[in-house]
Amino acid sequence: VGKSALVVSSPPGQPPASCLGIIMKGVYAIGSHVPKIAASCWVAPNAAVVGNVIMKERSSVWFGATVRGDNPEPITIGERTNVQDGAVLHADAGIPLTIGAGVTVGHQAMLHGCTVGDNSLIGIGATVLNRSVVGKNCVVGAHALIPENKEIPDGSLVVGSPGKVVRQLGPEQIDALKAGAVHYVSNQEWFKESLRLVDESDTQSKL
Repeated sequence: VGKSALVVSSPPGQPPASCLGIIMKGVYAIGSHVPKIAASCWVAPNAAVVGNVIMKERSSVWFGATVRGDNPEPITIGERTNVQDGAVLHADAGIPLTIGAGVTVGHQAMLHGCTVGDNSLIGIGATVLNRSVVGKNCVVGAHALIPENKEIPDGSLVVGSPGKVVRQLGPEQIDALKAGAVHYVSNQEWFKESLRLVDESDTQSKL
């Protein structure tokens, strides 16, 4: 596996991370596009974060996910947002992909050239397409499809294909969305500190 390149934002008063020789597996530059990743982020070693991508503080990209920024328009992942296993994020020329703060992007979800508001959840296997806007505090249900140019109001629960708003979320459900994002911040910190490769002998136990 080749080395990958990135720019990591360092805390104020410290030298740039690039000067410290930090290399993160799974993160790649392409041409002049180099990911900009805050030092508090985490990218799983077999994820792919490529090119014109901005990851803000304490965001994370999990195993097998792909964030492919090969266009002039950036892919932006907001603070405390988690992109879970197998998800795919991409932007088209002229159509950026912007994800707000505290968002959960579920396993194998696909986001393409869309905007997702703060504190929303995109469910397992859901798809959100170009120029669609998902508001703040929303849930897009598992395997739902948000077609192009669709706008989802704040606080909505969306299900189906094509997705339809079925009701508004209550305060307790919105708080649960926030708690889910907080959990993933803690989880990524644990993985950053504790994840390690094991030898075959370490996986064998005496029966």
